[in-house]
Amino acid sequence: MSKGSVLLVGLDPAVVDYSRWPDMSEESLTAMLNAEVQSLLDNGFDAEICYLADRARAAAEVAALLDSKTFDCIIIGAGVRLDPDEFLLFEALINVVHAHAPKAKIGFNGGPKSTAEAALRLL
Repeated sequence: MSKGSVLLVGLDPAVVDYSRWPDMSEESLTAMLNAEVQSLLDNGFDAEICYLADRARAAAEVAALLDSKTFDCIIIGAGVRLDPDEFLLFEALINVVHAHAPKAKIGFNGGPKSTAEAALRLL
């Protein structure tokens, strides 16, 4: 039996501006996030990633996912939260989560390697 369900929400590694994160690449970011999901699975949680490739449709995509499935915890990635150019997306995502998953805990990572830690802190 699962200890809870976790949704990781963040930019698709293919659309990230890596000039802001010069120590990362699409491949390394994908690998780190996959490792975090595996860590959650290994700890008995259900976990999945919602990659946002189209910022204009991101809020609608997350809303549709939240309407189709219940999550106990939603982690919004640092690539959205910490990038000043993404603050409107961050704001939209917070409001979508609040409206479509009002019982879910909302968490934030400090970077891709602290995603599982953020979820474990809340569940």
